[in-house]
Order: sequence, then structure tokens, then C-alpha cells
Amino acid sequence: MNELARGPGITGAVVQAAERIADQVRADAPVDSGDFKASIRVTVKQQRRSVGLVQSTDPKALIIESKTGVMARAAKKSARRR
Repeated sequence: MNELARGPGITGAVVQAAERIADQVRADAPVDSGDFKASIRVTVKQQRRSVGLVQSTDPKALIIESKTGVMARAAKKSARRR
């Protein structure tokens, strides 16, 4: 069962879902310098199953997220669409 959860079909679906969230974050991101928006990345972490991560490499990302909640809102919006 663990092999199935890490297989290419599941991993592809995880990447697609994470990309939808990342696209929503980019669309809703506040734009001051544009660094936060440009730094949004999707990565996949293999544990017992494939896990999609939407991350920002901007040093101010934590402050931006704490003030706007843009990433949390994008994830919630994506969950409601399922």
C-alpha cells in the first residue's frame, strides 16, 4: 500500500493539487516588490506517501503570511473545490 501512495500516479495528482494552490497564492499575493509572488515554489516530499509543499523562499514570507493569510486561504479554497 505504501508503494501505491508514492507511485507516479499519486505523485502527479499531488503535484497538480499543489500547483493549483500555488497558482491561487500567486493570484492573491500582495505585490510590493514582487519578491514574495515570484518566490512561490511547489516541491514534493516522499514520506510514507507523497506530500506536496507550497513554499515561499522570500525572507519576508512569514511576515506576509501572518498578516495576510494568503497561503492558508488558498489551501482552504482548494479543499472546498474537491
